[in-house]
Amino acid sequence: MGVSEHAEAKFCVERIILDELKLEEVAQRQTEIQGPAIKEKICNSIRCFVGHWKILTWIPVLSWIPRYSVRENGLGDLVSGVSVGIMHLPQGMAYALLASVPPVFGLYTSFYPVLVYFIFGTSKHISIGTFAVISIMIGSVSERLAPEDRFLTNGTNGSVVIDTEARDVLRVKVAAATTLLCGIFQVLLGLVRFGFVVTYLSEPLVRGYTTGAATHVITSQLKYMFGVSPRRFSGPLQLLYTLVELGSLLPQTHIPTLVISLVALAALIIVKVINSCYSHKLLLPVPIELMVIIAGTLVSHYTDLEAVNGVDVVGEIPSGLVPPRVPEVGFFSSVVGDAFAVAVVGYAISISLGKTFALKYGYKVDSNQELVALGFSNVIGGFFQCYSVTSSLSRSLVQESTGGKTQVAGVISAVIVLITVLKLGSLFEELPTAVLSTIVFVNLKGMFMQCQDIPALWKSNRVDLLVWLVTFLCTVLLNLDLGLAASIIFTLLTVIFRTQRPRYSLLGRVPDTELYLETESYKEAKAIPGITIFRSSAMLYYANAELYQEALLEKSGINVPKLKKSKEEEKAKKRQEKEQDKQTGVLRELARVLVSMKNVSQSVHCERTDDEHIINDNSTATVSHGNLNCSFQPEQNSEEEERDKTDTHSSSCDNVQEHTHSIILDFTPVSFIDTVTLKTLKNIFQDFAEVDVTVYIAGCQVCVVQQLERGGFFSQSVSKGRLFPSIHDAVLHCLCQRDLSSSEFALEMSCVTRF
Repeated sequence: MGVSEHAEAKFCVERIILDELKLEEVAQRQTEIQGPAIKEKICNSIRCFVGHWKILTWIPVLSWIPRYSVRENGLGDLVSGVSVGIMHLPQGMAYALLASVPPVFGLYTSFYPVLVYFIFGTSKHISIGTFAVISIMIGSVSERLAPEDRFLTNGTNGSVVIDTEARDVLRVKVAAATTLLCGIFQVLLGLVRFGFVVTYLSEPLVRGYTTGAATHVITSQLKYMFGVSPRRFSGPLQLLYTLVELGSLLPQTHIPTLVISLVALAALIIVKVINSCYSHKLLLPVPIELMVIIAGTLVSHYTDLEAVNGVDVVGEIPSGLVPPRVPEVGFFSSVVGDAFAVAVVGYAISISLGKTFALKYGYKVDSNQELVALGFSNVIGGFFQCYSVTSSLSRSLVQESTGGKTQVAGVISAVIVLITVLKLGSLFEELPTAVLSTIVFVNLKGMFMQCQDIPALWKSNRVDLLVWLVTFLCTVLLNLDLGLAASIIFTLLTVIFRTQRPRYSLLGRVPDTELYLETESYKEAKAIPGITIFRSSAMLYYANAELYQEALLEKSGINVPKLKKSKEEEKAKKRQEKEQDKQTGVLRELARVLVSMKNVSQSVHCERTDDEHIINDNSTATVSHGNLNCSFQPEQNSEEEERDKTDTHSSSCDNVQEHTHSIILDFTPVSFIDTVTLKTLKNIFQDFAEVDVTVYIAGCQVCVVQQLERGGFFSQSVSKGRLFPSIHDAVLHCLCQRDLSSSEFALEMSCVTRF
């Protein structure tokens, strides 16, 4: 007979109350294990590194290509590769405009890095190549170091023209140098296993940044769609200045260019919507980008749009591949900051997309190997005059949805690009640049759809919403490089702020359990009389140690400074009374003599110049000595009065002690102890000890105990007996230290349970 699904499982445990000393004895704690010497570590690292290079295990393609199944994966990879290759053509040429280089270099970027990633990459579904955000970051560097103002020449009839050929040559050199340096950063970070750096780029930051970068991309393409030539701006607020400049140039809009843009934009949007609505019925999505490029090229060729209407076209696209060339390393000093920003952003986008597909299909993506793969793609691409690459969301989704199973799909897409570069590139020379701009426009829809994060984050986490908004605004207003730096700083500040302002709470016991929960959140969590259990929701370290101490004083309700002052005043009064007792000692002895003399005489009157003694009928002696007047009763009554005075002086402290006699600090969230925290803990133990309140620590991890030992925290007054493995152990210990034989609560807190 099976156990009823409504039956509640129970457990019982019977054991002694454990503090840290007993725990070390019972669990047989080991002494801190000494790690290998530095020399041994270096030798092991060298052997491991050389071994990896020797057997080439760092090249993932060698591990899976021998087991590649053409029957299972061949057809899917073929269809997927052709589909992605067709997308590479328009996107490569369009995003080259964002990078401020000729369109053919966008095709090169869609070829060489893809082959390199096939060898070193570990993700089976992402499509490496051009991407809008990375392209605009490269374009900002190219335009800054090679502005059009440097290439103005005198034309015919006294006009000023731009030497576009010389300008493009220099911009290609800048882009290649930036790409090479970016790749070097990524390879070095990957080799030192520094892939975790991307964890500091939270998802709200990345999504807010890419949305802000998409705004820059849109703004940069407006001049191609309207056929105007605005001035170039740089630095913070350049986007706003550019928009104002474009607004002032709207009356000069080139009408034929605008018409081409609107027609291409309408066709792209309509077919994209159809692809989205009928994706489950279509074997392959309609390649509308390629169709628009072909149609635009044909119309431009047969109507001679450039000569007749003055429409800007792509221009010369050389056939064939260029030989490798060493980039201009002289640009490194000027682009080092931009290269590092591109390296981090590109890796963040790629690894986030790669891990998404890996989680969906159940395989592993090595974050450090991905960093190396992306770095080698950029390093080798830089020698072939490519610009920086990362994974593309739109192409990756197409590669996954059309049946792509492995990195072979990327190789097939590269073959499609190669055929275009070798044989078909010259056919697109008369393609209007406005068509490429509309392709960029439509493909950025996914990034702007990220604005839907705002209402979702408003409901789930408003701090993340603030990170998203600040990142977006910083990226839009401060440009891409400064915006990224400011966003990372702000994100880290939110983390610091949240650790400095954690939730402080008091814990109470849930009846009939050993569970201790927040009394403010759980009605059944009852506070234990005389015991305060204090917990912080965040780490305890130098930035919030003082706040922790202040919150403890506030939550416990014990005014330690006031009690300490009261005790000092009490001690001062006692000292004063002792001095007064010494001064009146002689007079007290005299009073006793006078009282004893009462049996002989009913009244004795002594009158002198300086002293006067009177014995009344109620056996009270009044002694006057100079300016000092004292009344004395017999010895027994005098002692009772002294005891009453002493009880009155100590009543305020006794009331507090009866209310709280023990404080338990829950240290389960604490993973390390720094010097500031150590001093704060010492002060807490010392201050509460002076007001007769004992402080205990519960839930210490062994590493925290070791740090307390090394910091000299334990002494004769504070031993390891103050540390307990659980709150329940600490509570039971506190109750055992008090006389609770008549308390009903003592019966409820029995420490006897059974498994």
